[in-house]
Amino acid sequence: MGIRGLMSFVEDHSNEFFTDLKLRDTKIVIDGYALFHRLSFNSNLELRYGGDYDSFADIVQNFFESLFACNICPYVVLDGGCDISDKKLTTLKDRAREKIQMAHSLSVGGSGYVCPLLIREVFIQVLIKLQVCFVQCFSEADRDIMTLANHWNCPVLSSDSDFCIFDLKTGFCPLNSFQWRNINTIKGTQNYIPAKCFSLEAFCHHFSNMNKALLPLFAVLCGNDHINLPIMETFLSKARLPLGATSSKGRRHHRILGLLNWLSHFANPTEALDNVLKYLPKKDRENVKELLCCSMEEYQQSRVKLQDFFQCGTYVCPDALNLGLPEWVLVALAKGQLSPFISDALVLRRTILHTQVENMQQPNAHRISQPIRQIIYGLLLNASPHLDKTSRNALPPQPLAFSEMERINKNIKTSIIDAVELAKDHSDLSKLTELSLRRRQMLLLETLKVKQTILEPIPASLKLPVAVSCYWLQHTETKTKLHHLQSLLLSMLVGPLTAIINSPGKEELQEDGAKMLYAEFQRVKVQTRLGTRLDLDTAHIFCQWQSCLQMGMYLNQLLSTPLPEPDLTRPSAFNTLNEDIWRHTKYGGTLYISRLYSGSLVHGLCQQLLASTSVESLLSMCPEAKQLYEHLFNATRSYAPTEIFLPKGKSNSKKKRQKKQNTSCSKNRGRTTAHTKCWYKGNNRFGLLMVENLEEHSEASDLE
Repeated sequence: MGIRGLMSFVEDHSNEFFTDLKLRDTKIVIDGYALFHRLSFNSNLELRYGGDYDSFADIVQNFFESLFACNICPYVVLDGGCDISDKKLTTLKDRAREKIQMAHSLSVGGSGYVCPLLIREVFIQVLIKLQVCFVQCFSEADRDIMTLANHWNCPVLSSDSDFCIFDLKTGFCPLNSFQWRNINTIKGTQNYIPAKCFSLEAFCHHFSNMNKALLPLFAVLCGNDHINLPIMETFLSKARLPLGATSSKGRRHHRILGLLNWLSHFANPTEALDNVLKYLPKKDRENVKELLCCSMEEYQQSRVKLQDFFQCGTYVCPDALNLGLPEWVLVALAKGQLSPFISDALVLRRTILHTQVENMQQPNAHRISQPIRQIIYGLLLNASPHLDKTSRNALPPQPLAFSEMERINKNIKTSIIDAVELAKDHSDLSKLTELSLRRRQMLLLETLKVKQTILEPIPASLKLPVAVSCYWLQHTETKTKLHHLQSLLLSMLVGPLTAIINSPGKEELQEDGAKMLYAEFQRVKVQTRLGTRLDLDTAHIFCQWQSCLQMGMYLNQLLSTPLPEPDLTRPSAFNTLNEDIWRHTKYGGTLYISRLYSGSLVHGLCQQLLASTSVESLLSMCPEAKQLYEHLFNATRSYAPTEIFLPKGKSNSKKKRQKKQNTSCSKNRGRTTAHTKCWYKGNNRFGLLMVENLEEHSEASDLE
């Protein structure tokens, strides 16, 4: 939720409404959504290139290590899907439009704040690695956070202004004054984090000792994310709200000041509400009263007892139980093993496709992954008979229809998408987990149009990203070029390089070559961040890849991970190649480093490969990285369109011959041939590994 302008208002009165804290030796309940946004936007991270997830993961780790150093025990609570009533839809649409404008600004060199697409997945994986307790609520988490914090008598950490309204026993610490980077020490032994705590008592005292029970009415009158009645402007214009003394700085807060001063004259919410209704037309009063009362209930205690989840692993949400969803789905949602995308599709039959920093003149980057989503929707079709009434409220009467809120140009549009009707044994969501691993894996790979044999040489943790990359390459609308594929695969080597360099007891593997290659990757990444202009077409292509990876992960999760989930926060294993070097690690048996995808590195490598660098020259210094790259490239090249391997000029001058040649060459994908011609930059044999001399092959095809 959130009350417009309230957070900046209380911060303008920081000396009056906040007390200083030396936070240590306590539990703390953290608003997970607010935290990962704050860490993403206020840590000088690069947002143009689709996510430097490694840098973000490092920042998240540093944050929680600061808490651990002060003996602060964090409990992270994440929002789930949209509310069943869908009352926040208007706000969601407004925010989606704002994100589109900010993404466009970033894409043309301006400013803006747009979270990279996989930021939530990275955040959750870091929580798991650090063994931080977390829960994903069924819908919005604010009330559950307040109820848990009051049960444990501990503070809340968030940036949501609604926590200035909730009656919290131990208070609310805003993220922007939580100095986790500035740990102090008492008497040389006890660490603490300087913080500020909002005082509800001081706030109400400032407004003539207002009854704090009036604050929920203030929130809904002022306008929060759940209510924005145009008719309330009638009340605001007629009531002549008393402003009181205002500074020049406070003039932007006239409505907040006026409402609080006006409400302070009433003894309780009932009296105040009756006076509000007097200013409205009689015909509207009952409906408005019902809506205001319903919205005020959002600030009361929740019926969900999160302490039971953290202590016993039991998550009971009455709203979710009333829908009759399968037990395994409810458990997986609470543990963050299924995304809110899944619960939105289940409950509302509507999903939101988040805009990335992409080319706004091209079709939405999520279009490429639509076939994957249609399979997801097919699996969710027959979840529960209790969902029929709920989901039909938001959709046309088509039995297979789901709606998607997506970017069209620089606006949003809701598109109707049909689910794929699946075989009978896949149509019962409650029994989906009972299917054999082989059946679930087969459905996943058939959706991605990838043969299992292709993945056999690939390390387990990279099987899904490689399968997704094969799916991505098969879609001609991606306009993928060879250097895009090469850059993507090269970026997947950073994790293994880090593991080689840092692995204890394996000094013989810690060769200068691995360090040199890693240093070169870091140099490329830094150079890219120093002001290189964004190539919009390249950005769009990698946005399409991220969309495919995201939806591939969601389908994999829904099928109970028939392929290992790609770990966005650790290096990828070599599988049979030196597998034991991954075992001597810091957290949960793995190095804590996010290395699957780094936008700055991938974009920088694209520029290097287009300029003069070859893949072969890069990898010649590190045999281990070279061997893994060959495995990755061999798996993906058989799904790439043949024309991406043509030398410059050939693709433009010989399109007719290529058309014939593509038909013939497609039969020979994956075969080793004796005649290989290396056309790409610097005799790049990896770029054209096992590709026939296309000129000779084309001439032979003409003769046929």
